[in-house]
Amino acid sequence: MTDPDEVEEPEWKRKQRLARIFGDVLPETTSDERDSSAESEESASDRWLKSQVPPHHGG
Repeated sequence: MTDPDEVEEPEWKRKQRLARIFGDVLPETTSDERDSSAESEESASDRWLKSQVPPHHGG
């Protein structure tokens, strides 16, 4: 039930409020629009850690 005295919230403000509460669920861009080289960058420690996973653990 809405209060008839309430002013309707603008769409941009509603989205901002929901993002603050729930976080961004969907990215603003799709994977097609993003730079593919930035997506696959791993740090040296990530590469080392992945290389340490035994084969029987699906590494």
